[in-house]
Amino acid sequence: MTPHRDITEEEWQRVLPLLPELRPRSELRGRPLANTRSVLNGVLWVMYSGATWSAMPRRYPSYQTCHRRFKAWHDEGVLKNVMAELFGPEGAALCDAIETRMRKHGSRAEKAARAQEEVPMRNSPFSPAAPGVPQPFSYRSVYRHTV
Repeated sequence: MTPHRDITEEEWQRVLPLLPELRPRSELRGRPLANTRSVLNGVLWVMYSGATWSAMPRRYPSYQTCHRRFKAWHDEGVLKNVMAELFGPEGAALCDAIETRMRKHGSRAEKAARAQEEVPMRNSPFSPAAPGVPQPFSYRSVYRHTV
């Protein structure tokens, strides 16, 4: 793939129908919605560069906004369609590569199931079940302070 550049007007017109329409807020409080084209350019910059979201140049909207929309577009499958439209099979491959780099966060139920599977440490001096052994980092001293 070629080095990153912002998308052209012709490319923007091709991908615009693929992007979900964002509804304006019903309340007048808060920030106005960021420009979708600028957000897409920011997302593409991160995908191409491999840099962290917080390293995005200032010419794009906030990295939190770009990351939030990236996650939404990725979860809905929109990002893969946009990448395929812009760059063909190479774009879809880049999208797959990004997916392998993404952290996988499980639901609370999955985390609870993993916690149940973990075996507690037995006969460890740091185990809370070991009687008479002082616990590390306790605020109570095991020694009697006499004056």
